[in-house]
Amino acid sequence: MKQRTLAREVSIKGSALHTGDAVTLTMKPAPEGHGIIFKRIDLHGSPEILPRVDLVTDLVRATTIQSGHAKIHTVEHVLSALHGCGVDNVMIEMDASEPPIMDGSARPFVNMIIEGEPVEQNAEREYFELDAPVSVTRGNSSIIALPCDTLKISCTSADDRGIHTQHLSLTIDPEVYQSQIAAARTFTIYEDIEELIKLGKIRGGSLDCAVVIKGDAIISKEPLRFKDEFVRHKILDIIGDILLLGKPLKAHIVATRPGHAINAELTKVLFEKLQESKKSGKKKPATAPLVFNLATESSLDIRRILETLPHRYPFVMVDRVLEFKGNEEITALKNVTINEPYFNGHFPGNPVMPGVLQLEAMAQTAGILMLRLSGSTAKTAFFMSADKVKFRKPVRPGDQLIITAKLLKARGGKLATATAECSVNGQAVSSADLMFMVLDDQALDT
Repeated sequence: MKQRTLAREVSIKGSALHTGDAVTLTMKPAPEGHGIIFKRIDLHGSPEILPRVDLVTDLVRATTIQSGHAKIHTVEHVLSALHGCGVDNVMIEMDASEPPIMDGSARPFVNMIIEGEPVEQNAEREYFELDAPVSVTRGNSSIIALPCDTLKISCTSADDRGIHTQHLSLTIDPEVYQSQIAAARTFTIYEDIEELIKLGKIRGGSLDCAVVIKGDAIISKEPLRFKDEFVRHKILDIIGDILLLGKPLKAHIVATRPGHAINAELTKVLFEKLQESKKSGKKKPATAPLVFNLATESSLDIRRILETLPHRYPFVMVDRVLEFKGNEEITALKNVTINEPYFNGHFPGNPVMPGVLQLEAMAQTAGILMLRLSGSTAKTAFFMSADKVKFRKPVRPGDQLIITAKLLKARGGKLATATAECSVNGQAVSSADLMFMVLDDQALDT
């Protein structure tokens, strides 16, 4: 895939969330290999700041970067928009220390990018491709990054009372980002507002740029844009914060109650790995696409599952396919053992299988069925969205998860929806409606 910049200069004006200052932000085209750079044109010498994790200085409810005396606060929404839209090279000029908050989402910046018309350049885009799992834990928050040939994020958002728990898993590309993530607004708990004011934050905050949660009530000037808007905004922030790595990432990120601080911790670990890989000069070896045929098989062992799915340890969530019922239904199993790596942090002394991983097990099972329907020669099923997600009972080590999925609709062998359920000992523990897209592996390389 080629690097991209903008065809023309674009600007936006507004007020900053934390400082309350009026600010004009301008994105300008930049040459190949330039990267994303902020420029403080209001300061003497117009200092430039590279948005990189080793320059992060503050992570209290926003991400701040600093080089010398120059700071930029709350960079995550701008970086998220650029990362989500696949823009590699741009100069961002600002006449204040913080981008405008606008409506509290990344949508205004996405609209800027679209207005600026992203264009391909000659140089190839460089990714950091993770070759081994990494994880970080901070209190009751955790993030795992797993090897993957694209950027996928599975996220659980929750408050301390568990009232507004939301789950979502998406493979991120510009179309998905613009339609499913960019419009999700920032949010806060009502009880946190006074403390943020004491810290000198949110001087420009209002219901025009944030959603406030007070008990069971949602306070906002307009209705929620998505029924799971909070987890979508958490994903938006992750996409912005991981770009502090300095280049786009290929990995599957599994996050439970993420925030800027733990996002930065993960990015620091990834940055260290990136620096190590540069020193060693290691490159990921090219692999030939797998070719397989599911049309006549009645069940699959783990060998065939590994030939069918791109997932690898520790993220293979299906141990065996027990039965296909034509091309419409599938039954699979996942043996949940105490050796699962996530039990180290979820939770010590009380191991419980994360809900997002149950959702991933349903997605992988339904994905196998989708590949069977499509003919599945050198193809990959991409999990696009989940709806009606429910978690009913905890799943613990020693349980055998029986996963069933049934196709609801299929269009042209490329798009499909399915309903799926996980059960233990005949009792449902989780369920969801899922959407998939099937793409040729060859098309993914172009």
